[in-house]
Amino acid sequence: MFSGIDEVDWASMEHAYGPADDVPELLRGLASEDPAEREAALDGMYGAVHHQGDVYACTLACIPFLFELAVEPKVQDRGGVVELLTSIGGFDLDEDDEAEIDEDEIEGAANYAMAAAAVTAGAGVFFELVADEDPGVRLAAPLALATLHRHPVRVLALLRERLPVEPDEEVRLALVEAAGRVALRHRPLAGRVAEWLGRLASRAHSPGLRLAALAQLARCSPDRLPGDVVPVVSGLLREMRSPPEVDAAEGDGTDSDQDPGAEPVDPDAEPVDAEPVAAAEASRGEQVATPTLVGQLRSLSAQESAECGAPWAADLLRTLHVGLDDRVGDRTALLADQLRSPDRRQRIDAVRMSGGLIRAWRGPYEELVALVGDQLSDPEPRLAEAASHVLEELFGLAAPAADALAARLADRPGDWVKCWASGPPGLGSTVKALARLGDARAVPALAAALELPQVAHDVGFAVGHLGAAAQPLAGALRTRLGEVELDEGAYDRASPLLAGLTGLRAGEATPEVLRVLRGAPQYRGEWLRTAALRALGSFGPAAREAVPELRALISRPGTAAATEAAEALWAISGDAEAVLPALIEGLQSHQVHERRAAAVALGSLGPRAAVVAPRLRGLLAHEELWLRVDAAIALWEVSGRSQETVEALLAGWERSRHVRVRVAECVARMGPVPEGSAAAHVLRSELASVRRHNAMDGGYGSHDIHEDEKLLALCRQALRGTGKGTTA
Repeated sequence: MFSGIDEVDWASMEHAYGPADDVPELLRGLASEDPAEREAALDGMYGAVHHQGDVYACTLACIPFLFELAVEPKVQDRGGVVELLTSIGGFDLDEDDEAEIDEDEIEGAANYAMAAAAVTAGAGVFFELVADEDPGVRLAAPLALATLHRHPVRVLALLRERLPVEPDEEVRLALVEAAGRVALRHRPLAGRVAEWLGRLASRAHSPGLRLAALAQLARCSPDRLPGDVVPVVSGLLREMRSPPEVDAAEGDGTDSDQDPGAEPVDPDAEPVDAEPVAAAEASRGEQVATPTLVGQLRSLSAQESAECGAPWAADLLRTLHVGLDDRVGDRTALLADQLRSPDRRQRIDAVRMSGGLIRAWRGPYEELVALVGDQLSDPEPRLAEAASHVLEELFGLAAPAADALAARLADRPGDWVKCWASGPPGLGSTVKALARLGDARAVPALAAALELPQVAHDVGFAVGHLGAAAQPLAGALRTRLGEVELDEGAYDRASPLLAGLTGLRAGEATPEVLRVLRGAPQYRGEWLRTAALRALGSFGPAAREAVPELRALISRPGTAAATEAAEALWAISGDAEAVLPALIEGLQSHQVHERRAAAVALGSLGPRAAVVAPRLRGLLAHEELWLRVDAAIALWEVSGRSQETVEALLAGWERSRHVRVRVAECVARMGPVPEGSAAAHVLRSELASVRRHNAMDGGYGSHDIHEDEKLLALCRQALRGTGKGTTA
């Protein structure tokens, strides 16, 4: 094994962290008899040689040696090697991707293509590995075949042939998953796969296998799912929690379970020894915790799996939910059933999946949220913590769980503030969830946080959501702000306090805010002055003693500070003549963000800034989308002419989903949208969409749900009075 490895010029190649001369050591480590060394080597391969899915020249050079490792029976943990090969060779570069490749990406794209070709060329070995003695290899081989082999009909036939004789339940599920992958990659075979999956789901197989079949049906042919999929899946989950029974039908390999295009099962073929599943699990080798990232993740996964009778069930349910896609009613009902399960592990998964569902799709979630709230009282800390984190993201939608949140808050004062090894402390998720509801029961926790030596960095935002309910905190915020030392750490210590005072519009704190404004240090001083000016502006006329300071700041027009000071001065004094020159100057800045700030401030002046209408109109053609939107809104505010403004706003709406809340705020302020207008059509289309406007695949923001619910409310407000169908 490894013949010729030292003849490769590894030092001339690079991986994610520099020269690739350490790759031979990693490859040899994969064949080590030491489990920790194997784990570290696999981590090194993913971390450097195949970093975040990248393919380098050294990755290509590894492929022949990885195949040697995969087929050598003496090598342990070969399943991980098969998975690595699948990842290296499984990248699809379609025509759309090719059209978007620029010159800097040509080499990388070529490497992906060469890797796919090289691994696909050797994919025939995976046919043999499907029946390998090592269950870990058998677990990885089906997906490798489905992903990489050029003859999907042969692959599908092998998967079906193997299923009746495979003794390991998790491997059986992998065979079913691989069939689903074949259907997704080769759509002409989808009908054939769906027919087989449907039979598996309806027969007297084990509940896990039936659930796997339903999950893959949802992925590749959701229209073939049974109409009663929710009660069926709920029943299967209950069966999986019951003591196992002997399943005579699991070995059913008769021709009635074959389709005409599949290769027949040889009735005289020698079956694989049906060793107990426990023995099969043991033969995969003990998971070794290593100091590497992959090692820690695998150790955590193994720990969670050990606590669950069917560790793969969560993956099957996630797959099913992904396949159900926009069937929000079915998904909600299924999750509600899972949240009532006596199995805590299943409830933890259901809580997490509930967060994912609500984050991406709109729907009536009152019952689901209440059930998530019920988990807060569970003695299992991971379950209660998962529930509080989900509720934290829901803002107003968390209302059905308000009492449960308040009860947990009262019961666990030690969780009010979380302290970390580095960085400032932060509020606990239960505190944030209750504060974001505007619930006054969060106030004692915030008061306690303000008494700590270091104030939590997010206290101010929580106060802002509570509004008037947090008024009793104004004195403590003011006192703490007055104690802040104006050194290089001033911004981190003062900004939470300034944010809280801004939310409360606590004009009595003007002296303390002015002290910060005057004494802001050089380090992050611009940020600190911005926070102080926003606070003064929020105080309005109550901050009148700040007027001389603000007039001095606007005497240097064309700077960000002058624009911010002008905005605050207008809010405090209403002196348009004093602020207009500075804002006009800001509108001509070379910095887009400063021009945007000036446009927003000019809009707040309304008709008193009508003189700038031509300048704002000229910005409607600017290349920066956000500046066009801000200029359009300001143009309407200063001129009252909605026609050209609405046209520009709707163009921005179609261009980017990220500007929609800002656009909807303006349209709603304009009054009821005329029935039959372009704006009415756009708003109704948004309300009719089940998908949240800011939902992303593979990522999300902590305020996504809040922003989308705000958008929906604004759309309804703008349409109010224009006819039927204005709510969703």
